[in-house]
Amino acid sequence: MSVVNVKGKDYELDEDGFLANPDDWNDDMVAYFATQEDVGELTENHWKVINYLRDYYKKFGTAPMVRKVCKDTGFSMKEIYELFPTGPGKGACKLAGLPKPTGCV
Repeated sequence: MSVVNVKGKDYELDEDGFLANPDDWNDDMVAYFATQEDVGELTENHWKVINYLRDYYKKFGTAPMVRKVCKDTGFSMKEIYELFPTGPGKGACKLAGLPKPTGCV
């Protein structure tokens, strides 16, 4: 575990750099992770995916498979990778404050 300080507040990260406590998620952490994952400026499309992932995680306690993300958000796999260059599992889930997915995201 490591700790990162964002805007004067400490956040604990797991060994893969994901938030250790998903309840610590906030806009400041999204901005921090966006810079870490080479996302650039967050758009409405980024937020559509981020909010979808968060809602799914709250309902089911896990991240959805990438095909489900594509189907439910209307984005193609290519578009997801354009939004989140490090991929849906590493990039999108990290920005959404989810734990590192163990399955196929």
